Amino acid sequence: MPADSRSEAELATLHKELEGGNPNQNRTQKTDKITVGNYLFDRLAQLGVKSVFGVAGDFNFNILDVIEDHPRLDFVANCNELNAAYSRMKENSLGVLVTTCVFFLECVTLFPTDVSPVSSFGVGELSATNGIAGAYSEIVPVLHIVGVPSTAQRKKQPLLHHTLGNGKYDAYKEMAKHITAKVTDILDVSDAAAQQIDEAIATCVIKARPVYLMLPTDIVQQEIPAQSLQKPLNITPPPNAAEKQQAVIDTVHDLVTKAQGDVVVIVDACVIRHHVRNEVKEFLKATGFPVYATPMGKTAIDENNPRYGGIYVGSITPPHIKEKVENAKLIITIGSLGSDFNTGYFSYNIPQSRSIEVRCCFETRSNNSDAVPKLHSDYTQIQYATFEAIGMKEVLPRLAEKLSSFSQVAGAIEVPRLNTSVPEETSSEITHAWFWRRLGHFFRPQDIIVTETGTANFGILDVLLPEKSVLINQILWGSIGWSVGATFGAAMAARELGLERVLLFVGDGSLQLSVQEISSIIRNGLKPIIFVVNNHGYTIERCIHGKHRHYNDIAEWDWQNLLATFNDKKHFETASYRASDKDSLSKILDDSTFASTKKVQLVEAVMNALDAPQALQKQVQASSG
Repeated sequence: MPADSRSEAELATLHKELEGGNPNQNRTQKTDKITVGNYLFDRLAQLGVKSVFGVAGDFNFNILDVIEDHPRLDFVANCNELNAAYSRMKENSLGVLVTTCVFFLECVTLFPTDVSPVSSFGVGELSATNGIAGAYSEIVPVLHIVGVPSTAQRKKQPLLHHTLGNGKYDAYKEMAKHITAKVTDILDVSDAAAQQIDEAIATCVIKARPVYLMLPTDIVQQEIPAQSLQKPLNITPPPNAAEKQQAVIDTVHDLVTKAQGDVVVIVDACVIRHHVRNEVKEFLKATGFPVYATPMGKTAIDENNPRYGGIYVGSITPPHIKEKVENAKLIITIGSLGSDFNTGYFSYNIPQSRSIEVRCCFETRSNNSDAVPKLHSDYTQIQYATFEAIGMKEVLPRLAEKLSSFSQVAGAIEVPRLNTSVPEETSSEITHAWFWRRLGHFFRPQDIIVTETGTANFGILDVLLPEKSVLINQILWGSIGWSVGATFGAAMAARELGLERVLLFVGDGSLQLSVQEISSIIRNGLKPIIFVVNNHGYTIERCIHGKHRHYNDIAEWDWQNLLATFNDKKHFETASYRASDKDSLSKILDDSTFASTKKVQLVEAVMNALDAPQALQKQVQASSG
């Protein structure tokens, strides 16, 4: 519900919680027994989960009752399964989703997350499969709680609705094994239900991957021992093997010595996903090495750091940046995720003999026995040698200490300064080259910026983002329309964290896939600014193929009436703007009232259908070559 509509009693309870005086907070310490449902959600609340997203339906009604009655959780209703909360805003926590039709929840791992998913058997969980797969691909912890038929029904296997009609009740669980780190099926309370729940949650957080938890309807209200809740859940990764870690440190030191301190660092997505921002910051401070980022690693470090040199994307990198990175005697990549769009279609020009990749994050292999033997970040690579299970979080501080003696030499290495000026163009029409640089002067510190799969993901690469800003993107999985649900989840988390501005950049084509979730954004009193790039269809697809094909066209919507359509009987204040040229957009951006985000706002920015960010054009050329 909107914050201003809470009752005085609710507000008083909230204040007591924030002050640590909530009388219900330690309720499980006063009894020896607790229901399975309450155990599960008490554990999640201990990790900072506050909002559970979903859609009500059979097979999960009793789960929703537990959530709605829980003193520390709120159930937040979504419009459909696919949108239910993409939030990546909290560290050392996880996302959770509940619905009769499981949602697509993706948590962001920048600060602790507060979103939880619960779904229901059959149609619900399959509807959410795209989202769960995306969370697995993008390394996002999502606890997928699936409300399933009772244990008696699962034994008898009657012809229930939401089933395949063939008696195969485990079919969905088998599907989940391919896109989760762990599958847990709580069949009875005597089978260590508390331990199963704890292991499922811990795996989700430590591995930063989705976990599938099946909860039969008749198990939810059965009682189990409560004493485990009095001990904090252990979500600390296992320690590095001391001898192996020392070998890594010594080997890296030897290579840096041979390189005479001529080293550059590249930060990538797993720095963000596995919460090693602070360790990377201290490592760079101690060593003075120049640092660059990949597209998925953008905002992994403060881009105002004087040692930050910009984005490296292989062959499509601007020449002055490409030269600095590739000519270094040694390149240390931290948290790498070497996907096609993240590497300029695999065009890194970094010989393995000059490469160190510190990237082990204790990932888990899929439950599927046919899984590939190695994941992209489950080992550390030093030249031609592989070191498994050396976690970044533990080894980076030791490397910082060992390599700090090179700071004076490294500090003398020149780092190219980035051009932040807005290009002067004779045309009045809004172009991507102008649009993103102009927005660079609109962004503020601590902004949360969500960019949709498509032109926005590439356009934002040209912008130097302010300190403590957070960029949320989805470059690897690339499901168009994902950003609207992500904005909903991020805005919920931002409100709890006291962050003011959440900005969404989404194309008109992508928005048509998930537009109804704007209704949930408004209904919950959230106030993001939504920039709709109206370029008359799928511009990114036009760049790849079919420049003038009708299959890349879409229906032209009246974007100016969108917020009014989705407003809950006009209970909330909204504002919409249309910018068809540079002057009209600049006038909007310069308006202090608009920038203050006192209400949900939508800006329609009209662009040419064939105009695209330069990085996207180069990426397409690289992939087609």
